[in-house]
Amino acid sequence: MQRKLCPVETIYVAQRSRAVLSCTVRGDLDEELFAAAFAAKVAEHPSLRCRIAVEDGVHVLQPMAADELPRLLVRDGGPDSFTEEFNTPLPVGGPLVRAVLLRGGDEHTVMLSVDHTITDGHSAIALQNALWDAYTALAGELPDGAAEHGEQWPSPISELLPPVSAQEAEEYLARRVERTRQAPVVCLPYEAVGTERAPGQHELAVQRVLLEPDDTARLLRFAKAEGVSVHGLIASAALTAVRHRLGGEPGVRTLGCLSPVDLRSRLTPPLDREVMVPAVTSCLDVLEVAHDADPLTLARQVTENLHAAIERGDFLQELHLLPKVPQHPALLATSVIVTNMGRVSGPVTPDGLEVTDVRLAPAREHYFPEAGRGPVMACVVSFDGRLGIELPYSAGCFTHEQVDELRAALHTNLLAFAAHRDDAEDTVTVPA
Repeated sequence: MQRKLCPVETIYVAQRSRAVLSCTVRGDLDEELFAAAFAAKVAEHPSLRCRIAVEDGVHVLQPMAADELPRLLVRDGGPDSFTEEFNTPLPVGGPLVRAVLLRGGDEHTVMLSVDHTITDGHSAIALQNALWDAYTALAGELPDGAAEHGEQWPSPISELLPPVSAQEAEEYLARRVERTRQAPVVCLPYEAVGTERAPGQHELAVQRVLLEPDDTARLLRFAKAEGVSVHGLIASAALTAVRHRLGGEPGVRTLGCLSPVDLRSRLTPPLDREVMVPAVTSCLDVLEVAHDADPLTLARQVTENLHAAIERGDFLQELHLLPKVPQHPALLATSVIVTNMGRVSGPVTPDGLEVTDVRLAPAREHYFPEAGRGPVMACVVSFDGRLGIELPYSAGCFTHEQVDELRAALHTNLLAFAAHRDDAEDTVTVPA
């Protein structure tokens, strides 16, 4: 039995993108038990036991033979292990998930890569947590919640959403195309184009902003006191960093901010995070940002515009718009992409194992340096009270120095927000 991919899922096939999660633990980890836990999760989800194939010109999820199923890989870890695994694509025509145990001395890291054709950030995090739950159960410290061998494919998200009429879709497409024509967004230049990478340097890289728990709590309090979302603050900090990096005249620049919209919570009944399907769309906000723009005002704009777009139901139209993007690539042109998984709990581990770090970052195999310019991506998630922002990029597009400056500016901008008390005035001074 196989399942056809819906048009939205098919978009991810060409992107060759995946969610990459890592969990670092300190203590003694039983390799055989963890391999059994991973095998249990593979058995539970049909999507993890398949490959992408083409049947009669249509992409499908096709089950693999028993000897082809993914199994836990184990190798020695090192200082470059995260980067090496981040740069290792899932094989074309092979499994859509990979789990690797990187063994160290006192610490070990488990990295999980899942193809975005069958997951989004929420279900990838749920899979990681379920994997550790299974390990803890096998270690005898949780009830054995092992599920039976899963056989039923999850329905594509497009089949669970209310329909959009063809006329509505065409009218929305026309408005979006016209908006991109009237207000083209400005992106950062790819400064790595035309330069040579050092021998042995990886194609993909990721830099990180990680706030301390106290700073994270202060940022949350500031957002609540000012009536803006944390997402709005992060997007404002990213837009401000990009605007300063663009330099030039002090006038306004047209910048785009692409924000994700979770579809699971908007279904009736809501779709569990454990269901292995991509269930996210996005809304593109276009803003006029001056070099000296007030960051709190900008955060309010992002917050209010995103809420208004959701109220209008734009996210449904955007989902139906995705298959048209190859004909109209400017529809997704943006200056920053700010994904946000919100606040989530990290993995639960048995006694004797302490979680020291958890990360989530998207990786892609296809970048387009020939475009000359492109967006900065920020993947946001707060694991156990610490706000983390991953900045993945291609070293063939952005230079490491370019992204390092953006990372530092983003960090500084967020700390400036967090430094203000709940009775802060409307104006926040953010260093250039």
